[in-house]
Amino acid sequence: MKRLAKKVLPLSALALALVAPPPAPAQCVMCYRTAESQNAARSRVLDIGIVLLGAPPFLILAGFVVFIMSRNNRYRGD
Repeated sequence: MKRLAKKVLPLSALALALVAPPPAPAQCVMCYRTAESQNAARSRVLDIGIVLLGAPPFLILAGFVVFIMSRNNRYRGD
């Protein structure tokens, strides 16, 4: 049961973070000025684009963490 909870909890947290991302305003100066000069609908699309471009590096990092944790657990005998 603990092994299942160890796998389900991180996956459910990741799914929740991807499904319901908090509003993320543009962070860099160029993106901020571009969003500021546009109307609200276009600014929202730009923010979503920034989040989408940032998602793959975080998913790759999460994959490495899961891979390392699984290898670590294999050597410990879990």
